[in-house]
Amino acid sequence: MGGQSSRYSDVYAAWKADPAGFWAEQAKAIDWVTPPTITFDPEAGVYGRWFTDGVCNTCHNAVDRHAATRPDQAAIIYDSPVTGTVQRITFAELKDEVATFAAVLQDLGVTKGDRVIVYMPMVPEAAIAMLACARIGAIHSVVFGGFAAKELATRIDDCHPKVIVSASCGIEGAKVIPYKPLLDGAIDLAMAKPEACVILQRTQVEASLVPGRDHDWAGLVARARAAGRQPDCVPLAATDPLYVLYTSGTTGKPKGVVRDNGGHMVALAWSMTNLYGVKPGEVFWAASDVGWVVGHSYIVYAPLLAGITSILYEGKPVGTPDPGAYWRVIAQHGVAALFTAPTAFRAIKKEDPEAKHLARYQLPSFRTLFLAGERADPDTVLWAEKILGVPVIDHWWQTETGWCIVGNPVGLGQLPVKPGSPTVPMPGYDVRIVDEAGHEVPAKAMGSIVVKMPLPPGSLPTLWQQDERFHESYLSQFPGYYSTSDAGFVDEDGYLYIMGRTDDIINVAGHRLSTGGMEEVLSSHPDVAECAVIGMADSLKGEVPCGFVVLKAGVNKRPEEVEKELVALVRDKIGPVAAFKLAITVSRLPKTRSGKILRGTMKKIADGAEWSMPATIDDPAILAEIEEVLKDRR
Repeated sequence: MGGQSSRYSDVYAAWKADPAGFWAEQAKAIDWVTPPTITFDPEAGVYGRWFTDGVCNTCHNAVDRHAATRPDQAAIIYDSPVTGTVQRITFAELKDEVATFAAVLQDLGVTKGDRVIVYMPMVPEAAIAMLACARIGAIHSVVFGGFAAKELATRIDDCHPKVIVSASCGIEGAKVIPYKPLLDGAIDLAMAKPEACVILQRTQVEASLVPGRDHDWAGLVARARAAGRQPDCVPLAATDPLYVLYTSGTTGKPKGVVRDNGGHMVALAWSMTNLYGVKPGEVFWAASDVGWVVGHSYIVYAPLLAGITSILYEGKPVGTPDPGAYWRVIAQHGVAALFTAPTAFRAIKKEDPEAKHLARYQLPSFRTLFLAGERADPDTVLWAEKILGVPVIDHWWQTETGWCIVGNPVGLGQLPVKPGSPTVPMPGYDVRIVDEAGHEVPAKAMGSIVVKMPLPPGSLPTLWQQDERFHESYLSQFPGYYSTSDAGFVDEDGYLYIMGRTDDIINVAGHRLSTGGMEEVLSSHPDVAECAVIGMADSLKGEVPCGFVVLKAGVNKRPEEVEKELVALVRDKIGPVAAFKLAITVSRLPKTRSGKILRGTMKKIADGAEWSMPATIDDPAILAEIEEVLKDRR
């Protein structure tokens, strides 16, 4: 498969021939207190567990071992255009900060197995709090900073934290968002109350502290430092939980994805060199947030495990201060690889379609751009490739898996890129396409994307205290397989194409059509910055597609003119069978704070169904605009 230079086929075949032998070999990259003798136990847990008799500590592997061997190398570079701050934290300094904050947590009564919620902006203290939990065996649950009080309360009630670590405020672009009133509101709403809160006071906002419950971060750290207490890393079972992360957009009882210590380290360490092709001592930047899985895996854990410098960025792709923000960070810090969501590049393309801001910077160290989090439409991939002159690598994974399911392994020798495809499965993932009855379908036939069990190291072993729900949500629909809830097909070269969530396959008069395929066509129009297609209920055809488009800055045509061209384009590229007659121009698309388009909510509005404001929405006003334009167009 692919080019001569890639070792991918051999590596994937080696995994398939002997999965346990393969992962036992990869586990040697990790320091173990007690190395595992059992690589996989099929009888443990819901579907089996990895490295069941291994004993380890994630903080030791991410921090202490590098503080001993590369103390002066930057572990984290904090770059915050919203506060005008750049701070370089070496591995030696990170160890000191993490061990001191671990003492703070212990002084507040936190012990192995206790939960700690981290509700923080993108500041170094967020990573320090996570690593301090890992050091003493506490289980962290990071909740995206600025989440509504009600959403934070449901997570407090689900995981019962002993302590909550937060900050006085976060900064979103030009807006300062006070966190403390949200935190206080959440604790009032929650049935489970934390014993203590630690608040990082930022200069933009001073939060008032509740006597007896709330403590000032700086004061507690100063006291622990004066006492000279720095606890050692606590030995943990490889199967002990490292963290619980709630999937975004969950309603009612949230789904807390559990991540273990041993398998997580082994998988992430493998991915850093083999998938991302980044070596110890180089600089890696995941432009995400610690509140999302990308932030957990590729801002905090994977780079540090591999001895790589990680960028922690508090800013936006545009507006902090301009569409050249990403180029400035890459140039200033010598970034080798950037990992971001396609929506970030669509935002840059919309504001600066000619990439004029890029001309101000030299990027000699920059080798690869990785995209994930949503479908990377070919138009965005090709634009990024053209302006940057480096490979643009789409890859696909989920909060649940914690690392890449399907990607292009740059570290093994990059395979040819096919725009629209995240390429091929990584070792550990046996990906299949099945019909509704669970039978495999031939190449190029659309179906549900599933992974043959067991899942590899690093993937979720279960949901927090909900084994039954885990089974029901992921394993029951297709027995023997993990259901990804995504739909797509595999081509004759084994490349996967993801056409949308399974609920994004629409049925137009008996024809199963992919909204992703239509989005691909719309985004190829030169005036379109980004788009989303949903299925709208129709009394005659069951469903008909409706496309929402955002035009690039500086387009001189009337929106109606572009809309007509788009309808003709879909008719030309997909055919009349698509029944695509409605393209609607909007000022922007409704998105979560992590950049995912809220297609489900848009569909409810289009269908005239009841809907509620999603907890994760970035800008609620846009849904009112969509409701208004649909009234006029229906």
